[in-house]
Amino acid sequence: MYFRREIGIWGENLVCKYLESNNYKIIKRNFICRQGEIDIIANDQNKEELVFIEVKTRSNFKYGNPIEAVDKNKQNHMKLAIRYYIYKNRIKNIAIRIDVIEVYLQKKGYKINHIKQVL
Repeated sequence: MYFRREIGIWGENLVCKYLESNNYKIIKRNFICRQGEIDIIANDQNKEELVFIEVKTRSNFKYGNPIEAVDKNKQNHMKLAIRYYIYKNRIKNIAIRIDVIEVYLQKKGYKINHIKQVL
């Protein structure tokens, strides 16, 4: 279990670097509340959108593609956590988006697949 968490943290760190190099401003990492968790909350400065991001990192396909792990149950928890974050921070009149970013660990580095507006 510890190894999986370390891979997840490593993937989130790679994604933050990727986002910052693509004109996103990281607002919060690992927002946790009773309703669920959001890996990264960022501002897409090109589109002026608040983006809630789920990061899925994989070193093999033993458990399928990363996006497949974002099932209906995970989506519902994300929606509840997002609603709570918006309420708690009194966010109004701003466009929001939910993305999934897949990180594939490979022998010679990694590959990032950014899937925008999944929900």
